[in-house]
Amino acid sequence: MPGYFDTKIEFLKGVGPQKAELLNKELNIFTFGELLQHYPFRYEDRTKFYKIRHLTAELDHVQILGRLVKIETIGDGRRKRLVGYFRDETGEMELTWFKGVQWVVKKLTVGAVYIAFGKPNQYGRKFSIAHPELEIYTAATENRNAFQPIYSTTEKLRAKFLDSKGISKIMEILLQNALPQIHETLPTSILERFNLLAKKPAIKEIHFPSNPEVLRKAIYRLKFEEFFYVQLRLLKLKLTRTEKSQGQILSDTNLLTEFYKNHIPFELTGAQKRVIKEAYNDMRSGKQMNRLIQGDVGSGKTMVAFICCLVAIGSSSQACLMAPTEILANQHHEGLKEFADMMGLNIALLTGSTKKSERKKIHAALLSGELHILIGTHALLEDIVQFKNLGLAIVDEQHRFGVAQRAKLWAKNKQFVPHVLVMTATPIPRTLAMTLYGDLDISVIDELPAGRKPIQTVHRYDKDRLKVFGFIKKEIELGRQVYIVYPLIEESEKMDLKSLMDGYESIARAFPQYPLSIVHGAMKPADKDYEMQRFVKGETKIMVATTVIEVGVNVPNASVMIIENAERFGLSQLHQLRGRVGRGAEQSYCVLMSKYELSKDSRIRLDTMVRTNNGFEIADVDLKLRGPGDLMGTQQSGIMDLLIGDLSKDAPILAIARDAAQNILAEDPDLSHPSNALILRQVQSQRKHQVNWSRIS
Repeated sequence: MPGYFDTKIEFLKGVGPQKAELLNKELNIFTFGELLQHYPFRYEDRTKFYKIRHLTAELDHVQILGRLVKIETIGDGRRKRLVGYFRDETGEMELTWFKGVQWVVKKLTVGAVYIAFGKPNQYGRKFSIAHPELEIYTAATENRNAFQPIYSTTEKLRAKFLDSKGISKIMEILLQNALPQIHETLPTSILERFNLLAKKPAIKEIHFPSNPEVLRKAIYRLKFEEFFYVQLRLLKLKLTRTEKSQGQILSDTNLLTEFYKNHIPFELTGAQKRVIKEAYNDMRSGKQMNRLIQGDVGSGKTMVAFICCLVAIGSSSQACLMAPTEILANQHHEGLKEFADMMGLNIALLTGSTKKSERKKIHAALLSGELHILIGTHALLEDIVQFKNLGLAIVDEQHRFGVAQRAKLWAKNKQFVPHVLVMTATPIPRTLAMTLYGDLDISVIDELPAGRKPIQTVHRYDKDRLKVFGFIKKEIELGRQVYIVYPLIEESEKMDLKSLMDGYESIARAFPQYPLSIVHGAMKPADKDYEMQRFVKGETKIMVATTVIEVGVNVPNASVMIIENAERFGLSQLHQLRGRVGRGAEQSYCVLMSKYELSKDSRIRLDTMVRTNNGFEIADVDLKLRGPGDLMGTQQSGIMDLLIGDLSKDAPILAIARDAAQNILAEDPDLSHPSNALILRQVQSQRKHQVNWSRIS
């Protein structure tokens, strides 16, 4: 049964059908509940009054008490403006209006004392405020609520008097009736333990704060509650999965020990050993593993995955690895075949390009159990691909696969859900990982293998191009290869393609003695592969490309990455591109080329790249600059439904809320205890119109 908060917004006094339609379209507000959760994005402190003599151009918004001594209209037609001369005991300033002059004139009273509010601008020695808010001064205005909420609005809403002030007025009307209807959503034990404000005062104070301290408490309370229920849902999903999804017990370490004693080509890092141990504990637990392995490019995720495959195969089951592109699948196959051959294991590659005769052999060998490891692209998902006993499914670059595709992979074993290992080289800040992948266990490989030299990154301007060309020549003479990457942004694809071709021609002129490869998205896949392969084999020395090489070829001999127009790339993209070099033992370099004039954010991005190679540090900066939505392409998750929490700023609150949710579920997984009745009621009411938090599997 619909409740009070489901009432349509048009039935609120002061709204009506026309304004309601605009609120629907412009702010996605349809109901009383949605309006109540349209929280202010900042507040203006109206407690302080400035004197005219103390004004400076650096001040943001100021409030001044003074007398309007004179008004005059200056200019005509479009250039007409209204000027009011405003005075206090310390000096005089101007109030100016460029729009609605005739309407404003009627409202002004010369000689009256006003409170003026706005942004001060300095012209010579005089100050003025354009389009100020004006209010006649009375004892009541001086004693009113000093902290004023500022709501986000739009031009269309402003035209219908629904600017921030207009929204504030209808919010006041709504609150009068809504407050008695607001129920507490957190049990007393949590309110007391974390010293949280109750729900009713929190809602009242966030819209109309009595003072800064109570406002801070209201914001904290509402953020905590939001994170608490997000985490509770994710943790409950995880609990359901681990309780219901029985996993095969894969615990035989004989193959692993043999590989470790006789064949492993290098010493594993401490981080790799830790992650292998975490995965092994899952695989032998009898519960289904669902683990995300995060690690920078080159941190050794594939070796960890292979060792997990050895445990699965040693325990009489099979393993598969699914990659998003043929190039990546080929690369995994080439890399792992060498180790599989050492161990006498059968490994095969299945992609769209696999010949029909070869496919038949693969299908037969899978069903008989003769084939131990299958590597492939989406081709693995076809119904015809059946395993004798799939024990471990590995997904590389997980965010590129939809859930329905992954679910098909999990269905390849009728008796047990396969253990799942998800790998990503996109470092995700912990706060985002907890929300985006909250129902996965997360392992982090946070150190590079010994002998790997950190990539040296420098930022150079267009004027330094000749020096950069000299550096490229020197590296090629040492026997190295070079990537030169151009941006390719969809909106300006034609222009970008032209700059890529211009760049290609200027590089061909600068290095006539070296063969070049060129790769871009408009090429046919076969042509792209041909060019890539020439570069991989060392037939060409310079690869001119768009970002298609971001995830793909592994060329240990390529030691220089030049990124043109680096200011046009996002941080995570720059980091991924840089990871294409540094694959061999030689010192590698990344040169970020940019124009001289840079926006503040572009400068922060380029400075961050020069300062650190740490993917997690880079991801944190990226999250602060771009926010979570842009960072992960969040159409695949519900995180953008956060109304007040901010994943880039609220990590401490998120961690506390997650712990609280974890503790409650540890004691009462079904939320059946009377002390958790409020939580259960809230979870059930949210289910009706909540996003599907189980979308990340």
